[in-house]
Amino acid sequence: MKLKLVKKKKEEVTFEIDGSTPAYINTLRRLFMTEVPTMAIANVEFKQNTSAMYDEMFAHRLGLLAMKTDLKSYNMPLEDAEESAATHLKMTLKAVGPKTIYASDLKSKDPKVIPVHGETPIMKLLENQEVELVATATLGYGRVHSKWNTGLISYYYKPKITVNNNSPKLKESINKFPKLVVSKNKIDAAKINTPELIDACTNVDTDIVKIEYSHPNTDFVFTIESWGQLSPAEIVEEGVNQFDSRLNEFSKLLKDI
Repeated sequence: MKLKLVKKKKEEVTFEIDGSTPAYINTLRRLFMTEVPTMAIANVEFKQNTSAMYDEMFAHRLGLLAMKTDLKSYNMPLEDAEESAATHLKMTLKAVGPKTIYASDLKSKDPKVIPVHGETPIMKLLENQEVELVATATLGYGRVHSKWNTGLISYYYKPKITVNNNSPKLKESINKFPKLVVSKNKIDAAKINTPELIDACTNVDTDIVKIEYSHPNTDFVFTIESWGQLSPAEIVEEGVNQFDSRLNEFSKLLKDI
């Protein structure tokens, strides 16, 4: 299996994987998205709420806030275990209207674990309306609830793209292709770089643009788009650790048979 970095941003990484299988690549996708723990608000205790929003709806909005995650400082809480500083993080919010409550109004006891997007509006308080609450954040898995998902993890089959700008049909057919892949009245193969553009260019005019795939499918383009709780590198590292742990557990179970 070979890896090649295609694009790297702060919260998004795209790389090519050659010499693998759809089953293995999809396993990585599911692990990275739903088996890597992240922090999210799991419980909200309201001390005061005279706003127009029900407690349940307010708590739901808080739960869906992406929270920066420090995996080194927190452990996954065990079922029915008592709260502790190693597993639970308290956050408080107190506000009196008129004002708009933003995610940044949540006061965390740990400066490393705060909302990723502090400018996210939660609700608007009218004059004399008041909210006071204590929220508890814990680590969790995306397979349990989507609020613990790490981000958007996706892949598609890597195509072989052949462009013939010397075709006599180019002038009459170029307008059939998406404008995003046209540069100076020619087709730019490097710009056919998303699943949508690949599909839009497939079978339009195979004399100009020919898109082929390996059989069986062994080459892929893999993208990790983090929602900000963890960096793409942290998602990969922890995802691989989770994979190794499950393989070791499976190996032990086989020995016990």
